[in-house]
Amino acid sequence: MAGHLLLNIEETVSVILFGVGFTMLLLHRNLIKKIMGMNIMDTAVYLFLAAKGYIRGRMVPIVADGITNTEAYINPVPSGLVLTGIVVSVSTTALMLALTIRLYERYGSLDLDEILMHAKQEEKT
Repeated sequence: MAGHLLLNIEETVSVILFGVGFTMLLLHRNLIKKIMGMNIMDTAVYLFLAAKGYIRGRMVPIVADGITNTEAYINPVPSGLVLTGIVVSVSTTALMLALTIRLYERYGSLDLDEILMHAKQEEKT
């Protein structure tokens, strides 16, 4: 079993990273740590896609030296998905951080339990 994990080291690392990020997302009450967990999960997905899209011995899909055979190039779709995902995750992270700043300014805490407690108290009044 260990031999298979070492053959697929990129996929193994991406699964471990995803688990670390998911654990951070579930177990921490601090909003910044939750955002960090979400970013670690994003990175794990990008690593997995990049690892699946790479084929040893092939080139990037830019026609060079007159080689037009598709067998000489890797599939460009996973790379495009990773690039698109990075742009979306940066935007999402910026939005989450902006909302976290607003929550901190309003409630004076980054702890999710405290924020919910203050919000319920405001709702009652």
